Order: sequence, then C-alpha cells, then structure tokens
Amino acid sequence: MKHTNFHKNFKLNNNSFQTIDEVLSYALHFSPDIHLFLKDWFSEKEVVIVNTSGSTGAPKSIQIEKKQMQYSALATGAFFHLNTNTTALLCLPIAYIAGKMMLIRALTLGWHLDIVESSNNPLKETSKEYDFSAMVPLQVAQSFDKLFQIKKLIIGGGVVPNNLLEKLQNTTTEVFATYGMTETITHIAVKRLNNSILPQESVTKQFTSKEMVTLQIKTSGKSFYQTLPNTTIYKDERNCLVIKNEKISNEVLFTNDVVDLISDTQFEWLGRFDNVINSGGIKLHPEKIEDKLTKIMKQRFFVAGISDEQLGEKLVLIVEGNTSSLNLTKANLSKFEFPKETFFIDNFVETETKKIQRKKTLDLIFIGGY
Repeated sequence: MKHTNFHKNFKLNNNSFQTIDEVLSYALHFSPDIHLFLKDWFSEKEVVIVNTSGSTGAPKSIQIEKKQMQYSALATGAFFHLNTNTTALLCLPIAYIAGKMMLIRALTLGWHLDIVESSNNPLKETSKEYDFSAMVPLQVAQSFDKLFQIKKLIIGGGVVPNNLLEKLQNTTTEVFATYGMTETITHIAVKRLNNSILPQESVTKQFTSKEMVTLQIKTSGKSFYQTLPNTTIYKDERNCLVIKNEKISNEVLFTNDVVDLISDTQFEWLGRFDNVINSGGIKLHPEKIEDKLTKIMKQRFFVAGISDEQLGEKLVLIVEGNTSSLNLTKANLSKFEFPKETFFIDNFVETETKKIQRKKTLDLIFIGGY
C-alpha cells in the first residue's frame, strides 16, 4: 500500500485516470485547493500537515503519517461495507481532516467520488444518489428533504440536536454519529442514530493474512459509540477517554471528553471536561443540560458558566436569534440546571466547518460589548 499510487477504480466527478499526472491536471482546473493537497499527497513525503478546526481551542497544525490515513480509510470501508466502486459525495472543506479523508478513502478504496461546494445545503443542486457521505449537523438539517439520496451518512463536527434526531427516524438513510478529532484521523468510533430496531449487524474484514477484525454494531436499545478495529479505550483519573490505536497514532491520546465505559469497545459520551461548570460546589455538565433543552428549543443555543461572586460560576443560556419568551419548565431540568440568565445574540461565532465557537461567542457578548 503506497500513498504514491491510487486505486485503478478511483473516479473523481465521473472522470477516470490512468496516471497521477492526469489526476493532478484535472484537479488543477477543478479546484486549486484540492490540487495542492493531491500534489502533497502524491509526493515522496511521509506525512501530511493538517489543521485543527479550533472549536475547542486555538487552531493548530499537526503532522499525520500518510500510511495512518490510509489505514483509517480501510477501517472505515470495512466498518460500513463500503467496497470498490462505492459512490460517495464530498461536501466538506478540503482544508480540514474530514474533507481530506473523504478524498483519501476514494483514492485508497477505489470509490467514485463527486465533490460539491461546502454549503449548508449540499444536495440542493443534485438529484444523484450516493452510497456514502459525511456532513455536519447543520448540513443534515438543511438537506433533510433530499437525504434519501444518500444510503449511509456519517455526521460529525457537533452534537445532533434532538429535534433533528427525531426527524432522522423517518428517513431511509442509515445515519451514524461519529466520535473523533484531527489527531485520530477523523472517527475512531461510531454509533447508529436511527432505525434502532434493526437486528444486530456484524462486520468482518481481513486486513492481513493473520489479522481478522470482527466488529459488533449495537443497534438495539440505547445506542453507544462502538470503536473501530484495533482501538483500545480506557478512562483517566478525570473520567476522560483515553485512546490507543498504533495504526492511526504513534502516541496514546488523552482527551478532554468525559465518558462512561460500557464495555471494552463501547462508550457513552457525557461531555467536555473543560466545559464543566462548578456552580456553588455543584458540578454541571453543559452537554447534559443542552440535551434536555433541545426538546423545547427551536433556535440554536448553548449553556455556559460565567464568573459570579457568590457561586463562583453561574449557569447562563446563550440563544441565537431574536429575543423571545422561553418556557424552560417543560425541559425537566433539576433546580441546579436552570440558567440564572438568558442572553440573545444575532449570530454565533463559528469555525469554517460550522462548529460553534463557544468561548469567542461568549467573549463577543461579555467582552465585546455586544
């Protein structure tokens, strides 16, 4: 497996290629950004420089080995039964790992990949059906009426709100949430979001003559994240997830994600350790509170802790859009989970991948004199 080559069945926008030069020539006229990435990919360098999105901290550049990216592509193909000639749609920015990996999967596995502009409604201008795609929650919501055009869809880049989750139960598309980050080369775990009454599936894929990987995708009852092949997980003293997978990372990855371990291969995500609010000695997980609020909220929102003389931190609700009357009593919040104040802002600050930048949004309200 060499990154200096590509699968003979690979197609880009319905174009076939015999040589790397043909691929690069087409990409140059189609998209300068894609051309630059492919030129780097087909070079003799062993690593790719990838930028993080900056949703949970300052954006940074990291090095990822090309062979690790190819293994990640193989693992995704095995997990989702996406073999040669899979039709796929790339509608995420090529500047970040999720967009890059869609292209690497196509090159490595011999997919037929179409690329469209990364917009809020990527299916608007197409009637073509695809085997696979990846989107952020906002794209899924805006594309819902045409979501049937995609057989299998992974969603990353943010939590899927409950109102969208309920709608997804009525689509024929197989929808999965993903867990991962740039350092794990996109997802290292997935969970089924809809059609949970289907029987349990198993995936078997032979990677080498000695290595057989068998996965179980839990699709009955409550859905948990299921790890991909060769991934070991455990918790540190903060109850945060620790990830070990030598095929995609040379280091053990210590995350800031608080989890419950269901088994050696399954976990439930509870929230970010660095988002925990200590209000009067009571520790509050914003993500848990937001999960309850999604049942009654129509606008985008998040909760956060701000400095308070009496409590240390007080819980506040930040809502995107016009000021409106909110009845939070129907959200089944505990007495500690009720926001002390609510603030409205016209637009949240976002990353290029449409993730909400909570800290910058808060700074805009409380420091920027919004």
